[in-house]
Amino acid sequence: MTSATLTIDLGAVVRNWQALARLSEGETGAVVKANGYGLGAPVVGRALQRAGVRSFFVATAGEGVTLRAAIGQGSDIYVFSGHMDGDTKALREAGLTPLLNSVDQMLRHAEGLPGAPFGIQLDTGMNRLGMEPAEWSALRDIALAQGPSLIMSHLACADEPGHAMNRHQLSEFHAMTNGLDVPRSLAATGGALMGPEFHFDMTRPGVGLYGGFPFVDAEPVVTLDLPVIQVRDVQQGETVGYANGWTAPRDARIATVSGGYADGLIRAMGSHATLYAGDVPCPVVGRVSMDLITADVTDLGGDPSHLQLLGRHQSVDTVADAAGTIGYEILTQLGLRYERVFTE
Repeated sequence: MTSATLTIDLGAVVRNWQALARLSEGETGAVVKANGYGLGAPVVGRALQRAGVRSFFVATAGEGVTLRAAIGQGSDIYVFSGHMDGDTKALREAGLTPLLNSVDQMLRHAEGLPGAPFGIQLDTGMNRLGMEPAEWSALRDIALAQGPSLIMSHLACADEPGHAMNRHQLSEFHAMTNGLDVPRSLAATGGALMGPEFHFDMTRPGVGLYGGFPFVDAEPVVTLDLPVIQVRDVQQGETVGYANGWTAPRDARIATVSGGYADGLIRAMGSHATLYAGDVPCPVVGRVSMDLITADVTDLGGDPSHLQLLGRHQSVDTVADAAGTIGYEILTQLGLRYERVFTE
């Protein structure tokens, strides 16, 4: 088989959610935006719903429609982008709950879906989404009269627990919401790990469910096995790949595997990356191309049928480090050409 195999352990996703849920006395939701961080929101959503998740979070109304079709009714689906122009039909028909970010969105929701559920997103210093303190102060009584189901904000530096921004945003969130009889949420994965002060009524882990940093105790979720297409001998001094990207320092045995930047294995990782044959590391040599990667398998003593990029020896964050990026990018870019195998 030419296609790489991406194995997704749904049991690990569920156990990671359960571990994060045990940290908080309130509700624990689940973020499944970006197609479940690239792993398949419909399948991941159903597994988490069976485990007890009742509040899901997506980025856009379109993502919410897809998730609703997969999980049916009975769970809340919150939309981070709020009520955008053109979203009214989707929000109504799929029963989605927009997290309103501005005066314009509040007006659009009140006019387009009067009486329909909504939440509020506040900006506590990230300057990305949500109502700023002055805007919220002017609208608060009007919004509260309509009965929001959730008020939330988002931490900018939760992957650095000691960063002063975390305490600043916590203080701002208290100042903007204390005394309100509405469920509150501030913490995603990183905030959930920082302790009860940040938990409020609901935490909403995302990347930690899928085995990513900063949840260092997470179970690995994905395994990526790349089939070997060809193995060849390369003599000392010969080159491999585009632009003569690697020159053999000795006689070598080079395996070419099926996978490349068209599959989300970004070019920047290049020779910093490692593939594995069982427990044996096989360094990537030459450039990552669109469909192919080459690795040095000289020391294996035999030709492998496949090499592994993600698995028990190497997490998404390890691969991200090699590429100079973050685990989120590696996860969400995992390509559509992979054969996806779901296990529990």
